[in-house]
Amino acid sequence: MASDDDCYYYYDDDGDGEEDEEDGEEAADWDGLAVGADEDDLGLLEDDPPHSERRVDCWAITEDTLSAAQQEDLSTMMNLLNIKQHQARSLFIHHRWKIDCIYDCLDRKGRDRMLREAGIVLQEKSSMLIGALRTPSTSVQCNVCFDDDLSPAAVSTMDCGHCFCNDCWTEHFNAAIDGGKKQIRCMEVKCLAICDEGIVQRLLGQKYPDAAKRFDRFLLESYLEDNDFVKWCPSIPHCGRAIRVGTGDRYCEVKCLCGVSFCFNCMEQTHSPCPCTIWKQWNTRIHGESENIKWIVKNTKSCPKCFKPIEKRDGCNLVKCKCGQYMCWLCGGPTGSAHTWTNIEGHSCNRYKESKDKVDTGRRQLERYAHYCNRFKIHEDSYKEQHEKLGPAIKEKVKQLESNHLRPRLIRDGDWLTDAHQRLLWSRQVVSRSYAFAYHMFGGELRAHRSERGSLAPAQNLFESQQEQLERHVEQLSKVLVTDIPALPDQEIVKVKQEVVNLDKILERLCGEMYTCIQDELLPLLTEPMDIAAYTPDGPVRAKVFRA
Repeated sequence: MASDDDCYYYYDDDGDGEEDEEDGEEAADWDGLAVGADEDDLGLLEDDPPHSERRVDCWAITEDTLSAAQQEDLSTMMNLLNIKQHQARSLFIHHRWKIDCIYDCLDRKGRDRMLREAGIVLQEKSSMLIGALRTPSTSVQCNVCFDDDLSPAAVSTMDCGHCFCNDCWTEHFNAAIDGGKKQIRCMEVKCLAICDEGIVQRLLGQKYPDAAKRFDRFLLESYLEDNDFVKWCPSIPHCGRAIRVGTGDRYCEVKCLCGVSFCFNCMEQTHSPCPCTIWKQWNTRIHGESENIKWIVKNTKSCPKCFKPIEKRDGCNLVKCKCGQYMCWLCGGPTGSAHTWTNIEGHSCNRYKESKDKVDTGRRQLERYAHYCNRFKIHEDSYKEQHEKLGPAIKEKVKQLESNHLRPRLIRDGDWLTDAHQRLLWSRQVVSRSYAFAYHMFGGELRAHRSERGSLAPAQNLFESQQEQLERHVEQLSKVLVTDIPALPDQEIVKVKQEVVNLDKILERLCGEMYTCIQDELLPLLTEPMDIAAYTPDGPVRAKVFRA
């Protein structure tokens, strides 16, 4: 009996069994299929996926708009807390530009304590001292160079109230910039107050203009280097854009305007539904050991005593391991040393016998890795072929459909082919990466909570069942898309379209269910916290242009 996933559902939205016709549009009835009808009347699966999706906000920022993007966040905090720009910047850097953390800290600790812990000193307490220093008749002494005949115009005072001459401040600022500091603290001993960046820029600009420019650059780069939600696009050569995501969207996959897709959390290529930690382990292993493992499995056999792999280049079927154990090369079983060219004394292996010896764990691990590695590579190779060869073929089919004006409008529209091809590519990658995840998740390498170990087997069965369904429908859609659709009769094109669109929706649902299974059923079993990128049906989130 066919499962629900194998069936295609046809129904009439109106429930009256009648078919709709558009005014001025030709409609022909072939076996209950209305060519002139809307897509809603084609009997397609309802677009109501059971999985939950989370919207991810993503913007592409150029070097020209980087300052405006930073200023947007700074203005928000300046207005919220009634503080200066350099104080808002210091607060953001202290919290790595996590505005949700600032809101939480503000709620728990209050404004004054939060600012104090970030090294921000408000000027109210020192306003009387600053006012006195600005009196024209006052002479001020600098406690660094001990010049005691300074006019108020020759000194500068920071928010903390500490006052030194402009020459000493300038040298202090220049030394800090040479040391690569983005935040310069007051010269006073044990004072942690951050210097006013306006004063820093003004004094450096008078004597060290190059240092002033470097300081401006430091402030701008702090928005990237100290910000968990803004990162440079990893394209090579670099496209000159940075990607900013919304608060709470760090675990996501994004696509820059230059076309490069990447995981925002680890900056590697997209790899969901595989967590970053597992993907890094898999990537290291597959690039370093893949060919070696294949060769070992194919060309060696394991010693029955020490389980180390043995290669036989010539000679008879009696092999001696370095550990001293003799074995039969045909069956891998342990033997004695007495033998002739055609026979090993006391040993016969022409009959199959169930092995009662210890399990060859070394070879079992090699074969297990080969199982997952082969399937991973098969789907990766299929993805490349379907991207490079099937992609242009799909474009040509769409062009042929749209250029034939003798056909009904519903058939000429070829967007469903383009959408299905994109779904095929994305689903193919999900299947491929699911094997990388399964290898590490179910191989005993990751530690599970002791209380949750009994839940691992049922969760594994659920995962592998979903993986099998997803893999089967990917191959089914792949088979349909290689059909020469424009050469088919109109009635057959309508049927193919129904099949393709239904498979598209089934794959979207199955991918979402796999993400949910991994995030909600499997990862909570592990002692090491892990997350995967939020599920997005159409692949990595496309960045929008940030408008200044």
